[in-house]
Amino acid sequence: MPAVMITPEALIAVRGPWIPMLEEAGFTIQHPDDTTFTRGLCSPAETIRVLSNVDAVIAGGEYLTPEVIAALPRLQVIARSGVGYDRVNVSAATKHGIPVTITPTANHESVAETAFALVFAIAKGIVTNDACVRSGQWAKNQTQPIRGKILGIFGLGRIGRSTAIRGRAMGMTVLATETYPDKQFVAQHGIELVDFDALLSRSDYVSIHCPLNAETAGLFNHAVFQKMKPGSVLINTARGGMVVEADLMDALKSGHLSGAGLDVFEQEPATSDNPLFQLDNIVVSPHVGGGDKLSQENMGIEAADCVIKLSRNQWPAGAVVNDELRQSWKWK
Repeated sequence: MPAVMITPEALIAVRGPWIPMLEEAGFTIQHPDDTTFTRGLCSPAETIRVLSNVDAVIAGGEYLTPEVIAALPRLQVIARSGVGYDRVNVSAATKHGIPVTITPTANHESVAETAFALVFAIAKGIVTNDACVRSGQWAKNQTQPIRGKILGIFGLGRIGRSTAIRGRAMGMTVLATETYPDKQFVAQHGIELVDFDALLSRSDYVSIHCPLNAETAGLFNHAVFQKMKPGSVLINTARGGMVVEADLMDALKSGHLSGAGLDVFEQEPATSDNPLFQLDNIVVSPHVGGGDKLSQENMGIEAADCVIKLSRNQWPAGAVVNDELRQSWKWK
């Protein structure tokens, strides 16, 4: 029987509907002995050991490097639970004839909700006010409105569009920078398309919603922060590698940026000695933006569906990153 390894911690914790789906399709289910395997802290040798006896992996945050992929001749499918795949070397997977899939319709609303949770936390001083009241103080510091503010969205894919809809519902003006925009969506929701510099200079909140790749790695650096509107706020629920944290810290300490809401970091899991954590004008969370209960279930179902379809030589159109394998690929 073919075997599938399920590594995301949230998918290990419960027996969700993806399990009977896979079992009914003839798969045996495996989980790593160490439930933290998916955090990407294992050596390549350990990653190879864990995945050596499976035909497919429903993957989380483990690093699937060229070295790892080359050492897994049995592996036929890498199904990412989520939409980011920066920890999967897609070129190496393609070289070895392994489709890499994502779950494109599962978690966009969860990430958008998290982005706005961070916006609210900063604008309304939720964290500092909570600490204040718990300590017996009753300081009524002035908070900031969200209505009437300008939300700048960098990347207008599914997550960016979900964020835009919520921004408009909150009475915000929404700007967006997107190379291939959905013009019908833009017109329907009254979004203004602008270039990157205009997005930075005009927005009160800049929210990042694009993939981490060679073009976006380290994009939000000192020069970019200096172009942002004085007193504005950075929101990042995408990938930490797009933000140079040392430069962000300088911009926050100087007051040029009034705050930041971060769900992702350059190093994950983040450690307590991260200098950003000494600042009181940021709000942070541990990369949980796409991981609410509903989206986790949907990601498990979508990832399992990709594995099952591919095992039946059915191509899950719209979910495969390396679509160039479509014509030549067959389940072995």
